[in-house]
Amino acid sequence: MNLLEPPDSHYVKAAHGWLELGDHQSAFGELDLINPLMRAHPAVLAVRCEIYGATEKWDLLLTFATALVKTAPRYSFGWIQRSVALHELKRTQEAFDLLLPANKKFPTVATIPYNLACYCAQLGHLKVARNWLHSAFEIGDTKELKLIALDDPDLEPLQNQIGSL
Repeated sequence: MNLLEPPDSHYVKAAHGWLELGDHQSAFGELDLINPLMRAHPAVLAVRCEIYGATEKWDLLLTFATALVKTAPRYSFGWIQRSVALHELKRTQEAFDLLLPANKKFPTVATIPYNLACYCAQLGHLKVARNWLHSAFEIGDTKELKLIALDDPDLEPLQNQIGSL
């Protein structure tokens, strides 16, 4: 992946800043300043994914996350965002199926088995969901992930078991 050169790299940083401030319009404005030939760069696609996720525009998130997976398949963020979009679009089985290969591709990213657990829980596969959640706890910060899991509505079917995992 080629590095994004100034001034385009500055526009991406500025878009991140606006996003952190919750100003999505200004973030988009910064991205509009990027050279049209560089708008498909993975760094630009990733910021678009962040903005569309923050604004809950799941169909657009799916489009840009899919593009990110194609242009930067070694970047876990695209894989995760694509599955989040699919799940939010009520295409949970597809979210699971497309994220599953990422588990082997990114064995140290706890978000992947965590999300797989969420999808399994929502699909009614509770035993498999517990196994995925246990895997996420082994990879990531167990205490932090358990706190997140206890508040996650997708894991509600497992709420009374999270503490013992």
